[in-house]
Amino acid sequence: MTFTFPGHLLRRLVLMIGGEAMQSGFHFALNIALLHVLSAEGYGIFAIAMVMGGVGLSYIRSLTAVPASIWMGKSTNSAGVDAHDVTFGAAALVVAAIVGAATALLMLLWGDAGGVAAGCFVGAWSLRSHMRTAFFARRQQIVVSISDFTFTVTGAVMTALAIWTASNVLQMVFYALAAANLIGIAVLARLAPRPLRLSFRAPVRRRYAKLWRQLRWSGFSATTANIQGQCLALLVAGIAGPAAFAPIAAVLVLFAPLRIVSLAFVNMTQPELAKLMANNEFGRVWTHAKLWSLVMGLGSLVYGAGILFVLPTIRSQALADASVGFIGLLAVANFVPIMLYIMPRIVLEILGEFRTVALIMTAGAVVGLVLIAILLAIASPPWSLAGAAVSETVVLAASWYFARRHMLALEGGDSRHDSKSTSWRRAEPAPLATGKR
Repeated sequence: MTFTFPGHLLRRLVLMIGGEAMQSGFHFALNIALLHVLSAEGYGIFAIAMVMGGVGLSYIRSLTAVPASIWMGKSTNSAGVDAHDVTFGAAALVVAAIVGAATALLMLLWGDAGGVAAGCFVGAWSLRSHMRTAFFARRQQIVVSISDFTFTVTGAVMTALAIWTASNVLQMVFYALAAANLIGIAVLARLAPRPLRLSFRAPVRRRYAKLWRQLRWSGFSATTANIQGQCLALLVAGIAGPAAFAPIAAVLVLFAPLRIVSLAFVNMTQPELAKLMANNEFGRVWTHAKLWSLVMGLGSLVYGAGILFVLPTIRSQALADASVGFIGLLAVANFVPIMLYIMPRIVLEILGEFRTVALIMTAGAVVGLVLIAILLAIASPPWSLAGAAVSETVVLAASWYFARRHMLALEGGDSRHDSKSTSWRRAEPAPLATGKR
């Protein structure tokens, strides 16, 4: 089989990463600024709020954004696209509100006066994330880039004012971030090619309920992924306190651009691969998965080497006397596997194998929880990153194994696998694309 390098995907990737890079640069600069302004305790609390933001994004991704991208990409008419957009948009608003409220409650229980502000930030960030993915599915990359630029500029201005003028810097930074995300949402709504629709009527609820049989596994996968990916932060902060987590968070935040780039890859490739899968072009799907994994793996190694070179030059009270080089090395061991299992996970999700993804993440979560708890009991907090690295490696190996197994079955014409794993691609869209609501 001949393979032509996907130039159109590369152009889309450059455009997407441009928007992601703006946001990533802003978040990076904000973290560096807060490292020099907040105490170790304050920065630890800020880091926990960012962790909760990651939790919100993972639930949005699993329960609304990814399903919307897949089913909108497979729809054969505008009515089907609109129906999916309304259904998952309404669900995204509910999920964002729940995650925002949970964040506020957690922060208030932690004794932070800015709990409500943190909850507003996490909720708005989660909702904007869903809308960005939905616009990508509609091929509205330019609109998303304009929204990203607006968010970055307004966020930078408002957070700078908060840092320089506010008496409670952390609380006002959270409010500034929430406002910037809401402005980004407003730009998306204003520049949308058609008015955005939102409905919680019975037909919309029934539509989402019909998909819940598959999405519940995606939700379970998000829960186990959060346990597997965020248990490091929550266990360290819960056992040793936010101040002990601050040095780890300060180093990990330098690797945040890798997550942003990985999200751009997901937004770029998922709709395209969904169409290829629907057309039974399994060989091309697998070739794309291997190609982009190689790109992301090598890129993460180069980026990690750069961070290890820069780390010794960073001075902050939050870092205290921590061994930043050791923490950085373990961080690289965490992020390279993450970048390498993104593509097989996308393949499994497109196939509707949400249960398989959930079981893989569960295995990783169990390994991570056990190892991190043991390491926290017998060693200093930075060693907990080693347990997290083993957990990510387990997910990496299992993701590639099961993705390859399912693809081989499809390419070989395994009727049992085909009827079980791909029937959703043929049957599910029909009830959602029956006409305008």
